[in-house]
Order: sequence, then structure tokens, then C-alpha cells
Amino acid sequence: MPYYLGIDGGGSKTTCAVGDESSVLAAVTAGPSNITRVGEVRAREALHQAIREACATAKIEPRQVHRACIGIAGAGRKEVAGTIYKIAAETLSGEISVVGDMEIAMAAAFGTGPGVIVIAGTGSIAFGQNAQGRTARAGGWGFAISDEGSAHWIGRSAVAGLLRAIDQGSGRENFEQVKDDQPLLVQLKAAWNLHTLDEFARTANSNPNFAALFPAIVAAADGGDALAQRVLKQAGMELAQLARIVARRLFTEDGSELPHTPLAMAGGVFRYSLLVCEVFRDEVRRLDSRLEVNPQVIEPVAGALQMARQGQAARLK
Repeated sequence: MPYYLGIDGGGSKTTCAVGDESSVLAAVTAGPSNITRVGEVRAREALHQAIREACATAKIEPRQVHRACIGIAGAGRKEVAGTIYKIAAETLSGEISVVGDMEIAMAAAFGTGPGVIVIAGTGSIAFGQNAQGRTARAGGWGFAISDEGSAHWIGRSAVAGLLRAIDQGSGRENFEQVKDDQPLLVQLKAAWNLHTLDEFARTANSNPNFAALFPAIVAAADGGDALAQRVLKQAGMELAQLARIVARRLFTEDGSELPHTPLAMAGGVFRYSLLVCEVFRDEVRRLDSRLEVNPQVIEPVAGALQMARQGQAARLK
């Protein structure tokens, strides 16, 4: 019996699924494997761990995998795809395809059909394909200048908004008062394991992991924190704009808009923030009523596994 393996390699976690022709036999998660963000050493550790644990759970050996498909951000760059391929080939002996994370998300959401997918995890991107096979994308230019609505963007925006609120309130000179006035600061400092406002400001200016703040921001918003809610609402609106850009480029013909364009969501920002989902859906409807949002957040790893089964992506040499 042939076995197949699919991987969704992200900036916060790696999900790996093993299956046969018709069913999923195992699914596990490991650390991040986005090589651009975490480097080759950590990406190798995460990918090897994910492959080993998924195969062990499925009660097979990695060498029994007939075909694997790995979806990862940055796969459009030959050096990234080539490195990921070599890492996977250290444990897998079957065919290996390395594709973009948006490709496996599209496969999970629409199969080979048309539609628009918005991915919001550690980073963000909107990607789409029309019935003629033409594709378009928006966002995803990198966390330093883009990735609107992503966990990184949300964390950075919350920190910036919090420090502005401190300046406008008690001021940094009166930090003991700030602790009471800004409970969100306490939560964000805890997420970074910090103790003082000075430490917090220095860390924020030292290329930190802003995405690690996302769970604390969601918790604060659920608890009624106005700043956290404002940031998450803005994230939903930014992501809706990305969807609209891609839809306009792909599904407008001779100036007339075509009806019923399917739109799907993927990634941890949508999965763990109901507020982002609600604002995203409302803003999409306001921007373009022909976009039909799937209310379920899809799992891109399912698309990777399906692509492995079908051999849809060419093997890298």
C-alpha cells in the first residue's frame, strides 16, 4: 500500500500528516520550519521531528512514504525550495515536492478549482486562481514591510499602540502607575518574560518575535481590552483588503464583475481570533458582495497531503 506525506511548514509551527490513498493515518505538530524566519538549523530540526513522529504514529517508516509534498513560505525562491528539499531527502527516499504555502492552502480549500485564499499566520498573504488558471497574489512581502493582519503585524501594532497610550497617559516616568492603567502591558511583558518597561522597549527594538504576543492580545481582547480589540479589528480589515485586491485582478472581465467568487481563510490568526474572523467577513461583504466566505478555517496540511496523493507538483531535482 502506498503512503503519502504532507507538510505545512510555518513560522510558528510545522504540521505533518501521513495518509494512504483515502484516509489520514496520523497528524502531528512540531516547531517552526519557515527557513527565512528561523534559519536552516531550526527548520531541519522541526521538519525531521515532524516526519519522524508522523510516520511513527502511522506505524510506518519514513522510507515507506511514496510521495511527499511540503508547503512552505518562500518556496518560489530556488534557494529556499532547494534547501527544504535537501532537508526532507535526509529522511525520505520517495518523491518530494516543495511548493508555496498558498498552493497547499488553495488545494485544501478549492481542490483544482478557482477561488481566493487569505492566509494569516505568523505572516500573511492573499492568493487566488481563476477558471482559466491565471493566478494573483497580494501582501506577503515580508514582516518588515508587509504581512498585514498577520500575528507578527498584530503583535507589533499592539506594542506600538501600547507605548503610545503610555505616552498619552501616565507617561514612562511613572511606570508604577502605568502597570495599573495598562493591564495589557503586564500580559505582553509576561509573554516575552520581561519585568520592566525599559526591558520591554529594548526588546521591541531588537527584532523580537512579535507573533509570540498574539495569544496574549487575543486573551486581552476577549477580556474587553479596547486597544487589543482595536488592533484585531484593524487586522481583519487589512486582510479583507488583500482578498479584495486579488479578487479584482482575477474575477473582473471587461469591467463587469463576475458573481459568486469563493473565498477561504487559513492560518492561526483566523483560527484563534473570532473577532478577526467576524470583522474580516463583514468587511469582505462591504467591499465586494460577490465574495462568498467559507465560514470554516481550512487546514493547509490537508491540501499538501492531497497534492502528494495526486502528484500535482513536479519533483525537484
